[in-house]
Amino acid sequence: MSLRLSTVILPYRRWHDGSRSAWVRAEELGFHAGYTYDHLSWRSFRDGPWFGAVPTLTAAAGVTERMRLGTLVTSPNFRHPVTLAKELISLDDISNGRVTLGIGAGGTGFDATALGQEPWTPRERADRFAEFVPLLDRLLTENAVSYEGDFYQAHEARNIPGCVQRPRLPFAVAATGPRGLRLAARYGQAWVTTGDPKLYEDGTPEQSVQAIRGQVEKLTDACAEIGRDTGELDRILLTGFTPERGRPLESLDAFVDFAGRHIELGFNEIVVHWPIPDSDFAADQKVFERIAMEAPAQLR
Repeated sequence: MSLRLSTVILPYRRWHDGSRSAWVRAEELGFHAGYTYDHLSWRSFRDGPWFGAVPTLTAAAGVTERMRLGTLVTSPNFRHPVTLAKELISLDDISNGRVTLGIGAGGTGFDATALGQEPWTPRERADRFAEFVPLLDRLLTENAVSYEGDFYQAHEARNIPGCVQRPRLPFAVAATGPRGLRLAARYGQAWVTTGDPKLYEDGTPEQSVQAIRGQVEKLTDACAEIGRDTGELDRILLTGFTPERGRPLESLDAFVDFAGRHIELGFNEIVVHWPIPDSDFAADQKVFERIAMEAPAQLR
């Protein structure tokens, strides 16, 4: 299976002070897609600069031509399906159909309370996600939508002319639990995982691969429940959160070894973080660029 190599460019720099050049360089290096996080702030970056995902991707669309663009991932934490759909249709139009929506249930970070609400329980996050995704699917495929749910409402929401991509832009659904995997099976064009977070601190690479293999098996079961061929879904691994952390970016050989083990699990897209000095995503830029240019050919 050939590998698509993509990158995440975090929106922590001003557009004209390093951010723009990173997006331009990412396309020059041949990355399949350039993603960014859709957060109001994130972990160690909370007290520093941080910009919005959709405006950043809109600007990136204007300085790139071929590379796909997307969120990895957005969530219901501070998004509403009606307003998000309008922004996505606009971004898909501006980029001429290059947008992928990475979407997940959200977590307990800063986004969860920034609007003044109490943090949702895992059950409520799952309940909201189960309502959010189908409604967003309708909003992106129908001209007018009315809906009355437990968490979200839409009253004659208009989304004309719809997406450039038909019937809508693709969803890459991040999920590891049974309800999320069922959403990925039904609505996703791709499935996203970061591995098993319980193994991040003390796990081994071998344990991580085994855990991800179990996630893949559950995804296959979820597809089987609705009669869908699991081969129809792309499988995306967002790196940096397995026990290897940043070590796969230390050399070309290290990355090829890491990627090869996950290609064997059926992954056809691996996403690496654009290097950020003095952070969890620090890496040598020259090594990173060599990986971008040479690794996909070695992994065919």
